[in-house]
Amino acid sequence: MNSRWQYRVASVGATLALTLVAVLVANHPFVQNLFALVPYFGGPAPAVLAGGQFTVAIATTVGVVAAAMWPVFKPRPRRILDTILLTQKRVLLAMVGLAALGYYNYTYKLPRSTLMIVTGLLFVVLPVAMAAIRRRPPGTERAVLVGDDPEAMGDVLATTDLDVVGYVSPFAGRDGEPSPDQAGYTDGGVVVEADPLAELECLGGLSRLEEVLVAYDVDTAVLAFGDADRMEFFGTLDTCYEHGVVAKVHRDHADSVLTSGVSERELLDIDLEPWDTQDYVVKRAFDIGFAATGLVVLAPVMAAVAVAVKLDSPGPVLYSQERTAEFGDRFPVYKFRSMVTDAEAASGPKLSEEDAGEVDPRVTRVGRFLRRTHLDEIPQLWSILVGDMSVVGPRPERPELDTEMETAADTWRRRWFVRPGLTGLAQINDATGHDPEEKLRYDVEYIRRQSFWFDLKIVIRQLWDVGADAVRTVRPNTDR
Repeated sequence: MNSRWQYRVASVGATLALTLVAVLVANHPFVQNLFALVPYFGGPAPAVLAGGQFTVAIATTVGVVAAAMWPVFKPRPRRILDTILLTQKRVLLAMVGLAALGYYNYTYKLPRSTLMIVTGLLFVVLPVAMAAIRRRPPGTERAVLVGDDPEAMGDVLATTDLDVVGYVSPFAGRDGEPSPDQAGYTDGGVVVEADPLAELECLGGLSRLEEVLVAYDVDTAVLAFGDADRMEFFGTLDTCYEHGVVAKVHRDHADSVLTSGVSERELLDIDLEPWDTQDYVVKRAFDIGFAATGLVVLAPVMAAVAVAVKLDSPGPVLYSQERTAEFGDRFPVYKFRSMVTDAEAASGPKLSEEDAGEVDPRVTRVGRFLRRTHLDEIPQLWSILVGDMSVVGPRPERPELDTEMETAADTWRRRWFVRPGLTGLAQINDATGHDPEEKLRYDVEYIRRQSFWFDLKIVIRQLWDVGADAVRTVRPNTDR
């Protein structure tokens, strides 16, 4: 059994066993009598369950705790402190769920005293157990090199003491392509004289990375890409994230990734999960609530806009454009059409549907109004609802513009580590793609500071700006 399944089995087993023990201890008459002595909190103890009622109460408690702990059971590269804090959050969530069952008069609810005792016990013992299970015995960490740059991969081998079981390269198995395991080859006209990977086994191409991680029980993947295709590079990161494998990069090649703090070590941990699981859950709940409410409330407005767009000029009501998503993936963004059909192919300035200014003759009369009032953005609420976007996050760009901005800002890819958003810190500070460095600074700052309250502040600020723009559209002489 590999380490990931060992962790899953051990963490689930420990949770079920410790929860069972906690309920048995909390229901014991001696413990109930002791708890009754606690001022204020002790009443109405003692409350001891018995028979079938106690059996069903145990099953309910174990089931609710196991469900709340589900994110902890999935292997993820976490620090010990992060594991402890996440487990404690999930314990509290489970107890809130059990209390809610009691509020709705569930037949076999836990008595108040038992619930409080179980909460206290699990709040202490479960985090300790999860942290102990998460730690691997020293000397058992297994790593794999993933990259397309033999020289960079050789640098990693020279500086690491990890147990490297082999390497995965996008060149492996390609007909007519040079392989890093050759003693000498020509790559783009440059002759590589030495092979730093001669004694390391080639485990296959990137298409086999997932299979390699499982088959070799890999804990760590060290990335050593040169000028990698974004889909290869970020596809590798995505695979590592899905399998709970720690991703590392040499400090000299860390410009395109988020790293965990500052370190003097040669290999830096890539921050594949910059936000806590709890933050993701709260953020996703907010996204769904915001998008669903917006689509319902604005349904009459969308119907009116659709009719206006259709009557104003021939063509579809919606405009679709491909944008860059999390980990460099791509997804379609939908907006109400504000330009003539096939505007990209029309003569005039080569501006996108989103970037074209009001003086562009390709913008329709209704389109000018939609742009000024931001009503053309409403269909993106659907992208938020289905999970392609968030309400708040780095604004997604067109793939070809991303390529241009990477030239102006070397660390541009760092913004791809989170889901893109309808608005963001850069947008409310008027930072645009005309200054990629400034926009990137705001996006990375948001990634580092993200919280529900920070998102809420950004949304309120954006709504205020949208309202001000709408007022200026109706009353052009109104000051901001």
